[in-house]
Amino acid sequence: MNIKISADSTCDLSPELIEQYGIGITPLYIIDGDQSWQDGVDIHPEDLYEHVRKTGKLYQTAAVNVSDYISFFSEQLKTHDAVIHFTISSDMSGCYQNACIAAKDFPGKVFPVDARNLSTGIGHLVLNAAEMAAEGKMTAEEIANHLIEKREKLDVSFVLDTLEFLKAGGRCSSLAAFGANLLGLKPSIEVKDGAMGVGKKYRGNIKKCYIQYIEDRLKGRDDIDTHRIFITDSGLSEEVRQELEDVVRACHPFDEVLHTQAGCTVSQHCGPGCMGILYYHK
Repeated sequence: MNIKISADSTCDLSPELIEQYGIGITPLYIIDGDQSWQDGVDIHPEDLYEHVRKTGKLYQTAAVNVSDYISFFSEQLKTHDAVIHFTISSDMSGCYQNACIAAKDFPGKVFPVDARNLSTGIGHLVLNAAEMAAEGKMTAEEIANHLIEKREKLDVSFVLDTLEFLKAGGRCSSLAAFGANLLGLKPSIEVKDGAMGVGKKYRGNIKKCYIQYIEDRLKGRDDIDTHRIFITDSGLSEEVRQELEDVVRACHPFDEVLHTQAGCTVSQHCGPGCMGILYYHK
C-alpha cells in the first residue's frame, strides 16, 4: 500500500523532518477576535510572545475543523491508498473527534489516531508510522493499531522557565505564579493518560534546572528505549541545545537525538524557555 502519514501542527516536528519523512501537516488555528491564522503557516511562537508582552493576554486556539480534514484527506487520497493521521490528545483538543467525523467520508481509507499526547510525543508516533509505511509490510490499519499500543510507552514532560503564560491562559492563578517566581521555582509538566499534570519542581538558574531535570528523567534508568529521543524547546540558543544534548548522551547512548522547536500551540501555553525530553520506555 502507498500510505500517507500525517499529523496536526501540534506534533512539533521540524521542517527538515517533515520533508525527510514526507509528513503531511494540518495546522490548528490561532484566533484573536474575528482574525485567525494557521499555526506555523502565517503565525509563529515569536508573534505569540510579543502579543503577551504587549497585552498580558493569550490568543485563543481552535482545532482543525471537519471541513479542513475532509479537504486534506481528499487531496492525499488522490495519490495514496490510505492515510494515517495523528492528533493531539482528545483530552486537550477537539482535533481527534473532528478527524474521525471527516474520516467517515472515506471508509477504510483514513485512520485517525489519538496520540493521547502533545508535541513530539506525537512526533515519535508519526516517525514510527512513516518508517513502518516505508517498509511496506503492514496495512494502514495494522500500523495505526500497533502505534495505539505503543503510545502507552511514551514518556513526555517539560520544564517551564515562567508561569506567566499559564497565568495569562487561566491555567495557573496569579498567586501561584507570584509564589513560584518569588521562590525561583521551575515546575515540570508531565503528560499522563492524555492530560497534563505538575511533576517535580526545580529551583534556581534555568540551565541548571534543565540539566537536573534531564538527569532525573534519564540517569541510572534501565527501562529507556535508546533508539531515539527528542529535545524540544520553545526558543533556546544552539549553544544551549548542544549542551543539553551532551547531558542526554552522557546519561544514555541514544542512536538519534533530535532537536525541534515547539510550535504555537505548546509555546503559547508554556512560554519561552520551556524545554522537554521525549522518549519511549522499553
